[in-house]
Parts: sequence; structure tokens; C-alpha cells
Amino acid sequence: MTQAVFRQSNFRYFLLARFLTTVSSEMQSVAVGWQIYSLTHRPLDLGLAGLAQFLPGMVLFLAGGHAADQFSRKRILQVCCAAFACCSALLLLNAAAGSKTVWPIYAILLFNGAIRAFNGPASQSFLPLIVAGENFPSAVAWGSSTFQAAMVAGPAVGGLLYGAAGAAGVVYFAAAISYLSALLLWSGVRLKAAAGPRAPASLKSVLEGFRYIERNRLILGVISLDLFAVLLGGAVALLPVYAKEILHVGPHGLGFLRSAPSVGAVTMAVVLAHWPLRRRAGATMLWCVAAFGAFTIVFGLSRNLWLSLAALVLLGASDMVSVIVRHTLVQVATPDEMRGRVSAVNMVFIGASNEVGQFESGITAQWFGTVPAVVLGGIGAIAIVALWAWMFPALRQVVNPAPSKPSDAR
Repeated sequence: MTQAVFRQSNFRYFLLARFLTTVSSEMQSVAVGWQIYSLTHRPLDLGLAGLAQFLPGMVLFLAGGHAADQFSRKRILQVCCAAFACCSALLLLNAAAGSKTVWPIYAILLFNGAIRAFNGPASQSFLPLIVAGENFPSAVAWGSSTFQAAMVAGPAVGGLLYGAAGAAGVVYFAAAISYLSALLLWSGVRLKAAAGPRAPASLKSVLEGFRYIERNRLILGVISLDLFAVLLGGAVALLPVYAKEILHVGPHGLGFLRSAPSVGAVTMAVVLAHWPLRRRAGATMLWCVAAFGAFTIVFGLSRNLWLSLAALVLLGASDMVSVIVRHTLVQVATPDEMRGRVSAVNMVFIGASNEVGQFESGITAQWFGTVPAVVLGGIGAIAIVALWAWMFPALRQVVNPAPSKPSDAR
């Protein structure tokens, strides 16, 4: 029954739209990273690119989560696709103008980050609205595998396009077209009418996502584990440095390096879609996050392209176990009327682990050097696992996150 969910047209449209959106984002990230590092040759500037996308989310995530619980999530996602396409167009115009400074790029990334503050909660809380409860764990795994397939394709295509054209503009143009295609796909999703009006906006209702997570120690533990482990162990921000100065593989190689973690992740997601974790899911998740840290250390020390690619593949496979367990727990344990706000808080944790992790990597690389920064990050991720296993014993006791039935869609 693992493929029964594909009989639903809404799920197929959802997957394809998410695939195209992610491909666009990853293509663009490769071009932005290479363009910035080519202009400044400073790892710190790569970290600032991540920070530029995270800061708007810190300011707007409460508004984004509340909007996802008050308005049509489908409409929010359609508006966000159009806005993402505008960001790609602005990056294209900046590249065509031949700008020699990174500040216009940072300004556009701030705009992109603001859009993500609304796109993230609506997207994260959308799946339970279109998939029946008994199929939900399988849908999460298939959704994660599709997302990771896009994470494989996007950087590879972005690197190849950049290398072939010798300029970032063609990548930004392709990203804009892909975003607009996703916008059209969202029009094919058909949802039931809303069950009734939501509660009026208030500071109390906006902050309820925080309160819910604070009361639920299991959810707090699982999302904070991801936050700190990935924040310390993230090596993706420094891949342009590895591609250019350590492995000497150019923009083509950068695309493949960025794709490698997703190769492992999509493989693991497909495995878990067919054989979901039904025993000792929490303990398995903790061991896999520790493996994520260990493979980060291997990548940091490697000077061989194939060993580096292998380490990144295994790193991505290990991380995917945590992604699926976390996403399933957060979505099935949260009432539909609160999913947007809880997902918004979750997205801040994810954003902090990714974008702030990029900034942390850029800072430590500037201070200590690129290789020590990656190795120390991997060691830190392993230490976080040990600490969280002690602080949140409920994580070790998770057996199988039980699905719940979704509410009426909006």
C-alpha cells in the first residue's frame, strides 16, 4: 500500500509543484554561491548569504504561521511562487547589468527570505490536508524523497548551466521559468471548502505555536535536535570553497557536491517509504544524527573528490531519517487549526539550522580555516546527540509515530 497515495491527483500535483520549486531554489543557490565567492573570495560572504535569507524569517515567521492558519494555504503558495519568480528575475537583471558588488544580491536574498517566511508554514502544513491518515507516513516519505530528488537535480543542473554558459544569468532565467510552472501546477489542486471561520487574530493566537511546542517535550526535543546538530555540522555553505580551492573541480563539481547529500537522502527516503520505521524509531534517529556528524568529519578531512562525494551521500542518508521522523511527529501530533503556527516555529528551527548554520560556518572558516571549521562542526553535532539523548529521554522511546486523520482542507 506504499504507492496508494499516488492515486490521489492532489498529491501528484503537490509533489510536482514542490519538486519544481525546490529545483529552482537549488539551481539559484549554486549560482548565487559561485557568483558571490567569485566576486569576494571570502568564506564569510557565503555565510552572509545564508544570514540574509534567515533574518526576514525571524521577523515574519509568526505572521507567516498565522496566515497559514487564517487563509487558504493553496493561495499563499501560489502567491509565493510568483514572488519567488520575481526574485529570480531581479537576480537575472543584476547579473545582466554586470554588477561587481554583492550588496544587490544580499538585498534580493532578503526579499527571498521574506517570501520563504510565508511559503514555509503553508507548505509544511499542507500535506495533512490532502492525504488520508493511514497513508500519511508513506506520503511523508514519498514527499521527502521527491524533495531530495529535486535537491539532487537542482544543484547539478544549476552547476552545469553555469559552467556551460559561463554566467549566472541563464541559471536565474531557468529558475524563474520553473517557479512559474509550479504556480500553474498549484491551480490543479482541488480542496474542500473550509470547515468554518478561524479564530480572530490576536497576540495570544499568534504565539500559540510556541506554547504548544513548549508543552510538548517530544516535539521540542526532535526539532531542537535538528536545529543544533545541523547548525554545527552543516558543511554545505563552504562547498564553493572546497570546489574552488581544495578539490579544484569548478562550478560543475560544485553542482555535484551540492547534489551528493540529496542522493543519499532520496535513496533513504525511498527505502523508508517502502519499509517505514516501526520499531525503535527514536533511537535509530539519534544514531543517524550522530552518523551525520561523523560523515561531516570525513568530508572535512577528505582531499579526494570521490571520497568527498561518498561522505556527502552518506551524510544525506543519515540526515533523512531525522527529517522523516521529525516531520511525521510534528504534523500528526498537531491539530489542523494550529499546524500553520507550529510549522512556522519549526521552519524557524530549520532556517536557523540551515541559514544561520551557513553563517556560523562562514565565521568559523574565516577564523580557523575551512577544514577545521567543518571538522569541529561534525564533532559538535555528535556531542549534541549525546546531550539531547540525556535531556530528552522521550526521544529514545519513540517506537512508531502514529498517523492521525487530517481535518478538512482549506
